[in-house]
Amino acid sequence: MILYHRGAAIQPSVTRRGHTYIARVSLLEEDGEATSLGDLGEFANYDCAYAFAVRCATAFVDGQPMPRSPFNASLLRTS
Repeated sequence: MILYHRGAAIQPSVTRRGHTYIARVSLLEEDGEATSLGDLGEFANYDCAYAFAVRCATAFVDGQPMPRSPFNASLLRTS
């Protein structure tokens, strides 16, 4: 689904990695500049990952600091 915020088109996406969901987002601004914010964080469910991607995108468009994800499972993994 594409959402619009202050003239920017926001396309959040969620992918599954193991038992977690990865939040991502792509933006297309009014001037035609496309930006991908990459992997934003890992979440326990789809809905939380999607909502976080939207929060990050709106913060980016508004020039606000990006929110931090609640945890990063890759930091918890051990060899």
